[in-house]
Amino acid sequence: MTTAMLEAVAWKDGKRHAWLMGLLIPSLPLLGWALVAATGLSVFWWTGPIFYFLIIPPLELLIGEDRNNPPDGAVERLENDRYYRYCTFLYLPLQYASLIGSAYVVARGGLSWLDVLGIALTTGLSSGVGINAAHELGHKKPALERWLAKVALAPTAYGHFFVEHNRGHHVRVATPEDPASSRLGESFWAFLPRTVVGSARSAWNLEKERLGRSGLGPWTLRNDVLNAWLMSVVLFGGLILWLGPVIIPFLLIQAAYGFMLLEVVNYLEHYGLVRQKQADGRYERCQPQHSWNSNHVVTNLLLYHLQRHSDHHTNPTRRYQALRHFEQSPQLPSGYASMVALAYIPPLWRWVMDRRVLAHYQGDVTRANVYPPQRRKILARYGAGAGPRD
Repeated sequence: MTTAMLEAVAWKDGKRHAWLMGLLIPSLPLLGWALVAATGLSVFWWTGPIFYFLIIPPLELLIGEDRNNPPDGAVERLENDRYYRYCTFLYLPLQYASLIGSAYVVARGGLSWLDVLGIALTTGLSSGVGINAAHELGHKKPALERWLAKVALAPTAYGHFFVEHNRGHHVRVATPEDPASSRLGESFWAFLPRTVVGSARSAWNLEKERLGRSGLGPWTLRNDVLNAWLMSVVLFGGLILWLGPVIIPFLLIQAAYGFMLLEVVNYLEHYGLVRQKQADGRYERCQPQHSWNSNHVVTNLLLYHLQRHSDHHTNPTRRYQALRHFEQSPQLPSGYASMVALAYIPPLWRWVMDRRVLAHYQGDVTRANVYPPQRRKILARYGAGAGPRD
């Protein structure tokens, strides 16, 4: 055996058991409930935002990065290890237990509107990261995993993501035509309505086109947008019939916060990056340099390596535990938790990220994906070949 083969056989995933950390997020609503019961302090209804925005960012800085990749010879063995699959499967029962338990707490009454908002945002964090679990499952070939992806999307009523992400975003990523790729100079708050509307419209058109090839119209349960949305209708309808209409605001807030969390992650994954057009008018193939990456350990463990986004776009069916780091990928200064908070404040986001986009394109802003309403202003500020000015 060669040295490389011996290394592959001997290699072990040092983070194998740490991947169970991904189950912490869907447990947060239940943990918050337990802490309130134990202490009487209503602040723990806000366990989700506290954990995500106040605890994870300093942990990211403290624990740092891991740029190690599994040896090529170990990838097949790693992907075939069912343990990693079960880590994502277990997310769903915890996600649903938290949603149902939180709805029950709200329906029981006796809470202030501030408490209900805290419960809704904590549950919305679980539902939003559930979209990430759906993202991992929805890219796989087994029918069970693809069906479970729709189940994970139901609490956010964002089932069309199953269609749009796989067949829309992965085709158009890092191009002006992609509603899920943000542009240099575009704030998250401008991006949000564009991507929400554009992604839903794109998913519907993709399914309409697919069904049309079989001689069917879009109004059929074979439409993956409709049957995914129907799961949300059944879920929400069942909870409302059981607990009453008092939980409707809670359900809507947690769903909205959940899909906003997905979209703010979309916002930071490809900000300002663009695939160039070739002589034949087609875009170049998606490469590692078309996605922002982060190797911060804590958030990668919580999000199933979502931050190794370049390899995901290169190998969409590759399982999370085998995703690799690429040196040529542009790197975010921190993990997703910190960057999400930054994206909510556009001046800070642009101060941190615009110079990184310019540096990635060697100061040539004309090579970036520029936000059309700001294009004249951005070109005037930076100019072709000019570095960023403070």
